[in-house]
Amino acid sequence: MRIERATAVAEVQRAADLFDAPPLEAATRRFLSEPTHHLLLAYDDADRAVGMISGVETTHPDKGTEMLVYELGVAPVARLQGIGAALVEALAELARRNGCYGMWVATETDNKAALATYRRAGALEEMTFTLLSWDLVEDPGRA
Repeated sequence: MRIERATAVAEVQRAADLFDAPPLEAATRRFLSEPTHHLLLAYDDADRAVGMISGVETTHPDKGTEMLVYELGVAPVARLQGIGAALVEALAELARRNGCYGMWVATETDNKAALATYRRAGALEEMTFTLLSWDLVEDPGRA
């Protein structure tokens, strides 16, 4: 297995099965154009994308820069092989190289696979929190 940073829309489109929904070309192009947005793909020996992780560096004046693990996905046929943990570790290494002081992720409390993966990759559970969100688009298909 090898892990590489995605830099082209075509790479992301070839890995579409790893995402919750088909990647949108304009959003993909925008994501890839931002130097603080990261998309890593894991490839098997047959050069098929079998896992992905996306991360976004966020900076605040009184805190510095940290990495948000935005999304992690592993193909069903490739699960339980350490690919998810390897992707998390690769993103953490990228974050270290970029000067991030920490990395964090939020996931559902009943998502046992995600929790196990993040813990296997060295994450520590800090605290529970309440997630509040705003739906800013009337028609999500417009975004």
